[in-house]
Amino acid sequence: MTTPARHGRRRTSLDDRTCRLICPIAAAMVGVCLTAIGIIQVAISARHVHTLADDLLTIDAVLFLAAMLSSYFALRVQSVMRLHWLERVADTCFIVAMIVLTIACFVVTYWLQR
Repeated sequence: MTTPARHGRRRTSLDDRTCRLICPIAAAMVGVCLTAIGIIQVAISARHVHTLADDLLTIDAVLFLAAMLSSYFALRVQSVMRLHWLERVADTCFIVAMIVLTIACFVVTYWLQR
């Protein structure tokens, strides 16, 4: 059985690794969303049809940005309690953003088939 102090150090290092993974991936996903929005806008202007996908991707970019910023600040703080809170915010934003991205993919797929 581990002691609380030992468990606390172990948990901090795991959170540190999680934040180090979320930060660059979420930042890259903001770029992916912005690229997809640009491509969809070109397609919209060519077809003269509107879609919900660009709105979803805009929300998605903001969620990925929130995940990236919260994981970045989690790496910068000294308080373990703040670290865990920011890491939970980063996790939640990242998972919600991935779900929204999947929904946007379905919308784009449906829209292109019409």
